Amino acid sequence: MEKISWIKELVKAEQQMEESGLVDMSFGFDSEKILINETIQFLLELKTEFVDASTSFNELKPSALGRIKIYGIAKTHADFMLFRNGFKMIFSLKAPGQISVRFNFIGTNYIPTPGSTEAQQTATNVMDEHIVEAKWGAFGELIWTYQGLPVKLEYMVRHYLTLFIKESSK
Repeated sequence: MEKISWIKELVKAEQQMEESGLVDMSFGFDSEKILINETIQFLLELKTEFVDASTSFNELKPSALGRIKIYGIAKTHADFMLFRNGFKMIFSLKAPGQISVRFNFIGTNYIPTPGSTEAQQTATNVMDEHIVEAKWGAFGELIWTYQGLPVKLEYMVRHYLTLFIKESSK
C-alpha cells in the first residue's frame, strides 16, 4: 500500500490540475505530508523491531522477573514505550521528521545529607533525550540521522535495547 501512495498522490494532483486548469509547480510532491507519513512509518518499523527483539530477550530469559514490556502511548498510533524495573524508554514523534527517544528512570537513591554521615533516601527522576532526524537526500529520499550521521534501523534497535537493558538492570 505504501509503495503506491505516491502514485495515488500524482493521480490526484493531475486530476485537480485538469479540473482547475491551473498548473501546480509542486505537482504531486507535498513535502510536509511526506515527512509526516515517513516519520510515522519509521516509528512503526522501529516498534516492530523492538517487539521482535524484546520478545526474543524475554523468551531467552530464564525467569519472568525483569522482562521487557512494550506499551503504545497516546500521541500517535506509532509512539511506544519500553518498560522494565521502573525504567522507561519512550519513542515518539516530536515533529515531522523528528523522533524523540527519551530515557526516564524513576527510583530511589541513597544520598548523604549535607553535614551528616547518614544517608537519606530520595526519589530521583532522571530524563535524557536523543533526537533522530530525517534529512532530505537526492531525488526526495529521506535519510534518518542521529547527530548528522545516517542510522540503520537494526543498529539503532541494538544500541537502544542494549542501553535499556543495561540501565534497567541496576
